[in-house]
Amino acid sequence: MKALKASICVAVTALALSLAFGASSHAEEDETDALTRQMKELYRAGKYMEALPLAQKSLVLHEKQFGPDDAHVAMPLSDLGTIHHNLGEYAVAEPLYKRALAIREKTLGPDHAEVAMVLNNLGDLYRAERRYAEAEPLLKRSIAIDERVLDPDDPSIVLPLCNLGAVYSSQGRYDQAEPLFERGLAVLEKALGPDDPEATVLLNNLADTYTHQHRDADAERLLKRSMAVTEKANGPDHPDIAQALNNLGALYGRQGRNAEAERLFKQSVAIFEKTFGPDHPDLAGVLDNLANVYKNQGRHADAEQVLKRSMAIRGKTKPI
Repeated sequence: MKALKASICVAVTALALSLAFGASSHAEEDETDALTRQMKELYRAGKYMEALPLAQKSLVLHEKQFGPDDAHVAMPLSDLGTIHHNLGEYAVAEPLYKRALAIREKTLGPDHAEVAMVLNNLGDLYRAERRYAEAEPLLKRSIAIDERVLDPDDPSIVLPLCNLGAVYSSQGRYDQAEPLFERGLAVLEKALGPDDPEATVLLNNLADTYTHQHRDADAERLLKRSMAVTEKANGPDHPDIAQALNNLGALYGRQGRNAEAERLFKQSVAIFEKTFGPDHPDLAGVLDNLANVYKNQGRHADAEQVLKRSMAIRGKTKPI
């Protein structure tokens, strides 16, 4: 059974907007600032579909005010790409990231922290599309820039560390993934404390690494911690909880705890459907796992029905 490699590591910096709006009127500033604040709140709550039209409007306002290639447009381009990315709309996100990267490199130079941020996002997009050979150098470059220009304990470096670890984990390179996840988790815990919700992605991915190293007790502990932290911060319907439920279900399924695994997979499906709609690529992975549980229970008709739905989703979009 498959654990989900979280791509939400692109979230925090990509939506940390702090733009100077030049000589615009106060009304324009107020409208843009209000859009930004509301979009960030929705994004952090995992309400990506609600955040999307606000990000689209923000980009239109910035392009109208500054022109399509101005430095001020790079951040709303990256924000919009990030939301499409998390909705599984990879083909839409990629040109937005590339356009943002080109503007950042032209206006800031090749070794700026904002360049590293977009490299991280684009690299993780390629990871989500299983384009690992393209993802790895972008994420390594992002880490190298951050190590040169940021304090060694700056939480911004956690994003590419996490995503490069996910690249390695997705390829079965768990011995290389583990130190990246552990380093990222240590940085976050030092900066934000042990119960900050930003750590949940790392907890999920590190738990998956432990599972494949047959460290089941360590994996279970991290996944339960991830769910508790996320629910306390964001409520019971956040996508990070859906990922942790799936990953804990996969762990139980490998242990033959089929009834517990089935319950967790169904909870995960319900949250993904509520948050993303019926066709998100992550949902296909959970459905595959649920079908395997049904097969293990001899419920072949149920398994076939669930697999048909999974295949239909994969026919619409590339899986993560």
